[in-house]
Amino acid sequence: MTSRFDGAVAVVTGAASGIGAATARLLSREGASVVVVDVELDGARKVADELAGPALAVRADVSDPDDTDAYVAAAVERFGRVDLHHLNAGIVGTFDRLPEITVEDFDRVISVNLRGAFLGVRAAFRQYAAQGAGGAIVLTASIASLRGSHDLLPYESSKHGVLGVMRGAAMYGGPQGVRVNAVAPGLVPTGLFAGSAGSPGAGDDLRRRGTTVPQRRTGTSDEVAAAVAFLLSSDASYVNGEVLSVDGGSAWVNTVRPGGGAGAWDPAAVDEAARVIAAKGDSA
Repeated sequence: MTSRFDGAVAVVTGAASGIGAATARLLSREGASVVVVDVELDGARKVADELAGPALAVRADVSDPDDTDAYVAAAVERFGRVDLHHLNAGIVGTFDRLPEITVEDFDRVISVNLRGAFLGVRAAFRQYAAQGAGGAIVLTASIASLRGSHDLLPYESSKHGVLGVMRGAAMYGGPQGVRVNAVAPGLVPTGLFAGSAGSPGAGDDLRRRGTTVPQRRTGTSDEVAAAVAFLLSSDASYVNGEVLSVDGGSAWVNTVRPGGGAGAWDPAAVDEAARVIAAKGDSA
């Protein structure tokens, strides 16, 4: 029985943990040779060593053009080509209020999240041209690419920009047989927010905020990886320039309406089913 990615070579950045690691595992299980790229080489090696199929760990800072070219070159040297790219690496940055955000904090997030996306896409297209063949690219955007808040400004700015890179690359790549799409995860507990534990809106209250998601829970890295794999696969052969939200419905909630939660932390206030079940329990 053939798998979706038999014979394909995939590069996954930010793959030492979280969504990137989950994508690497899924692509490997389905037949791909996987290049595990991360700034943390030990973590990348650990993931690569655990994959089901051929794998290579590469240390790279995705904001560095030389490192970006080097991880693609390493993939080609080991496996001969690159077919699939999941450009996933990113950082959260500061939770400071807007007046206190430094230029250095802003630039650091933009450098990794947005410049890194551009460099990864550019390197991918250069390699596709060298191979004389097309492929597929998926960028990790965010629910922060689609909505606004004031407590994570550098991150939101970078993730809005990621969609600009994706759409421009999709237009450029379409005639060349290169599809470029993005996933927009919602509340997914990963190590991304670990360094900001204790800050409102960071990891500590993630599950509490998840109670306001229409599915009343946070997501998992594996659920995002499944969406990435779909977009990279031939199952999505006519999907290009699309943003696939993986957020349990969060992005379309009208939070200013009572029926949309209006910021309520108690989902029972808007869940008719919950009220009915509670009433039945009280009468039992």
